[in-house]
Amino acid sequence: MKTASRIALTIDLSHPGKQTGDAMLRWSDNTNPLGYHPIPVVSIKGQDGPVLLLTGGTHGDEFEGPSAIMRVLHSVKASELRGQIIAFPALNMPAFVASSRVSTLDGGNLNRAFPGDRDGSATQMIAHFLETDILPRCDAAIDLHSGGKASVFQSCALPTHTADPVLADRNMDLARAFGLPLIWRLGAHNDNRSVNSAAERAGVPMIAAELGGGGGVDPGNTDAAETGIRNILWHLGMLDGEVERSAQPRVVELRDPAASLYATGEGLFDRALTAGQSVSARDEAGWFHYVTEPERASVRLTVAADGLVLAHTNRGLVRRGELLLLVVQDVDQAL
Repeated sequence: MKTASRIALTIDLSHPGKQTGDAMLRWSDNTNPLGYHPIPVVSIKGQDGPVLLLTGGTHGDEFEGPSAIMRVLHSVKASELRGQIIAFPALNMPAFVASSRVSTLDGGNLNRAFPGDRDGSATQMIAHFLETDILPRCDAAIDLHSGGKASVFQSCALPTHTADPVLADRNMDLARAFGLPLIWRLGAHNDNRSVNSAAERAGVPMIAAELGGGGGVDPGNTDAAETGIRNILWHLGMLDGEVERSAQPRVVELRDPAASLYATGEGLFDRALTAGQSVSARDEAGWFHYVTEPERASVRLTVAADGLVLAHTNRGLVRRGELLLLVVQDVDQAL
């Protein structure tokens, strides 16, 4: 993998104070054949201290994270900061401006594109830029997500349970400091093409977060994300303040992919459960109605295994293979 990114910044990250500019994505298409597609970047650099990366809009239809990042950026002063914040409020800007999960330039899913390719598609170029040029500068990172238009999550922090136990502990420390009462630990079934995995390869402590969903800006989830970012700033000693911790967060992990529920045909999922509910095997999950084939009998769906409903579809009509319920299992924190 070549290390020199094709994406350049219009600001100098070594300069003190507050700067705003662009990451210049040079991708020639009909809308912009000779210029660049801008990805906004903000740097706030104060006294010596840690460097924290904030990213939102990795999927372009997830808006609580970008909103929380913008709130923080407009309230933090360089004169009060020990260290530096590097922020990309809408990392996948081509998707963000279209309220689309994937890029309108190449159809790429940025959170499935790492480590990327400097000579690849637009999405691969962004991934390569973040993994090779930005993450190595950083001492910690937060990537804020939600369920977008398609899904609704129970809000949670996502640390990676890395092979390196020291890094795994630092990831969990960030998750606990973020302050949400639920932690989704990413284990063996985590996708290695995500920002979390890029941070693991770079050796950078990092969490993601899932903040509800539905394709808008939920005030409760945005408030929680803003509080979470400030908690991390306090946790890292970058600002003066006290971390607002959840007393005893619940920790879950995707242990058994077969415990989740997927559509077996085209129809309407008449859901009986909501994200955040604890469930037992054989609990009623809802009904599946074949609305396009009304002569077919509706099917009663049940939960396959004990666990927690972490997320559910936000769509009406679904097709074969679509996720209906994401069910995760508790982690024994004594181990």
